Amino acid sequence: MENQGIGSWIHRRRVKSAGKVAVVDGARRRDYDELASRIDRLASALADRGVAPGDRVGFLGANSIEFFETLFAAGTLGAVFVPLNLRLAPAEIAYQLDDAGVGLLVHDRELEHLVTTPVHRVVVGEGAPAGERGERYEEVLGGGADERRDVPVALEDPAAILYTSGTTGRPKGAVLSHGALTWNTYNVLVDYDVTSDDIALMISPLFHVASLGMGALPTLLKGGTLVLQRRFEPGKALAAIQEHRITALSGVPTTFQMIAEHPAWADTDLSSLRKLTCGGSAVPARIVDAWEERGLAFSWGYGMTEASPGVTALPPRYSREMASTTGLPHFFTDVRIVDGGGAPLPVGEIGEIEVRGPNLLSEYHGLPHATAESFHDGWFRTGDLGRRDERGFLTIADRSKDMIISGGENIYPAEVEAVLLELDEIAAVAVIGVPDERWGEVGRAIVVPAEGARVDHELVAGHLDGRVARYKIPKSTVVVDEVPRTASGKIRRAQLREQYARAE
Repeated sequence: MENQGIGSWIHRRRVKSAGKVAVVDGARRRDYDELASRIDRLASALADRGVAPGDRVGFLGANSIEFFETLFAAGTLGAVFVPLNLRLAPAEIAYQLDDAGVGLLVHDRELEHLVTTPVHRVVVGEGAPAGERGERYEEVLGGGADERRDVPVALEDPAAILYTSGTTGRPKGAVLSHGALTWNTYNVLVDYDVTSDDIALMISPLFHVASLGMGALPTLLKGGTLVLQRRFEPGKALAAIQEHRITALSGVPTTFQMIAEHPAWADTDLSSLRKLTCGGSAVPARIVDAWEERGLAFSWGYGMTEASPGVTALPPRYSREMASTTGLPHFFTDVRIVDGGGAPLPVGEIGEIEVRGPNLLSEYHGLPHATAESFHDGWFRTGDLGRRDERGFLTIADRSKDMIISGGENIYPAEVEAVLLELDEIAAVAVIGVPDERWGEVGRAIVVPAEGARVDHELVAGHLDGRVARYKIPKSTVVVDEVPRTASGKIRRAQLREQYARAE
């Protein structure tokens, strides 16, 4: 077999796991043989429509079987998969489609209003439109030949482009190779003990690399079963755990909190659960307590899109003793702490976190300068600050890139600020994160009005609505006379957080 990439995985599983269910999507089930056959047919159909090695195939939709069929069909052909965040605004989606050079887009019928860019569409869903607005997915797949296309694909070839919010107002496309996704999967298999008996409930969106890289791909590589939920609802998650005898559950602190606070929590049978993994931010002690009372311990870690995404993982045995840390480096990944000049620092000292390993991105798509700036002697510069102890446990000291994590979604202030500065009424603006009981953090806009202008939260939120994803819209606005700046003109965000993190 010439295809060494992820596009070959389900084909390789076809006989090894014959008859075993690979994916459950509501009332629909696909065993490994059925899934492999449909992937082959879709790959053939896409090739008939001109998709060739290196071409970009986009996907815009909720968690579904079609997500995996498109992912693996693209990989079969050596094409590059581009998953899009369905929570983005049309302008944001248009930018990513254009920037990545997506030539064919598979999307859910109910999301067609988000697509404003001319692109060949394949539309998923009952009553899906045809003609100028796109071809029907099942008709496209049904017209493909049921035969394996063994296109040469090497581990260093690009497998996917996933967009990470930009620090300068524009998101960057992280190019992840087949090798990067494969090595990240190996890390997960080693550090989280994924087995072929695992039944993983996917409550987080697959367009996020955490859900894809830490949950879905490792489970499928081992021949386990994925149970998909199209949107997170705590009651439905609890029902699925009991009905499907779920063994593995991953999410962000907010999702685990909402599950534990649901009225059905006390009466739901959780006895099948073996693994809980959490990411996005630190897990509050009250959430750990709630799940430990049910006999379950957490693993959590630190990661980023550029690392496919795993960097560190905290084993459950250390969830109390080392709760303030993000754990140890993944098995095939290295972490070090350096000073401002890039020299390694001694144990216990705070500096920039750098990462090295085969799971790292190849480049930022179309941004050679940004790629070059992000690497230092083969180490990826995360921009985050931290320290390591004598055993190697990593503690995050600060996010020097000022990222806000709200319910597991990353928000970069510069991206929101750039849109707000389109308003003539705003002379200067800074967006900071403030504590929130449910979402961990939410955005707050600190605004300096232009001379004679009136600015309020209604203006700020109204201008952002439709231009950025709704989760990026600040939940409050504070109007000030000026924002503190350094001598070079940079906003002093730490001072703003100190002044306004709890201001009404």
